[in-house]
Amino acid sequence: MMKLPEALRRRLSPARRLEWYPPFRAMRVRVLELGEDGRCMRLLLPLAANRNPGGGMFGGAMACLADPIAALACNRVFPGHQVWTRDLQLDFRHEGRSDMELRFDFEPALERAIGGELAARGRATPSFDYGFFDNQGRRCVQVHCRVAIRPLHYRPSARNEQE
Repeated sequence: MMKLPEALRRRLSPARRLEWYPPFRAMRVRVLELGEDGRCMRLLLPLAANRNPGGGMFGGAMACLADPIAALACNRVFPGHQVWTRDLQLDFRHEGRSDMELRFDFEPALERAIGGELAARGRATPSFDYGFFDNQGRRCVQVHCRVAIRPLHYRPSARNEQE
């Protein structure tokens, strides 16, 4: 994330800091809900700022917004680890012709499973499913994201690259 001056960082809430993340700011993303612990996120992607030539929501904007969400949540829930997106798939089920709401929830059962794997192996590569919903509550895009959670000073070896 972007490094803000410390004085400004202290004045901004976590939701406002997320909105100031440069790619999100360029897309005019608004935080509707941000759980204090990072386990629940609702983000608004406005159509007006992200319209494609056909008049619908630009798929690239949805991919850009969806990409860091699971990694950011894991980074908050499992501090002291490196976290990055390993694989991201978007299934465009319906055209988005309104503002889109990204809804992400970190399920407690998945959190426990990841914690167990980190305790046993020191690393994990979990998958998350979340989506974009139109203003009528219809899921227009299904997001499947797999993240890599590794020890803080992890350096991949040739063997690790294949996992």
